[in-house]
Amino acid sequence: MEIFGGFMVMMSILSFFMAVVWFVMPFVVFAIKGKLDRTLDVLTDVEKRMTKLEARMEILQAQQGFSTQKPCAEPLAPTNNEQSPLPLD
Repeated sequence: MEIFGGFMVMMSILSFFMAVVWFVMPFVVFAIKGKLDRTLDVLTDVEKRMTKLEARMEILQAQQGFSTQKPCAEPLAPTNNEQSPLPLD
């Protein structure tokens, strides 16, 4: 009888932990799903913004007469009176 009682105590402790996991897991899963959905929305917005920036760059390059196929032999460095378009520090 003592073996059966000990086994029942072990099973009750194990079932308690399993019940806790059973009740907590849906919250964990839905929290992860929510974060992934938000990340997907942010990445979609970033992709749209990058597409718009690429279109603007192509328009500006066409207006300035730059060719996208021919690489420049010398790196373009800003002169003293020009500002760099991107911060270098």
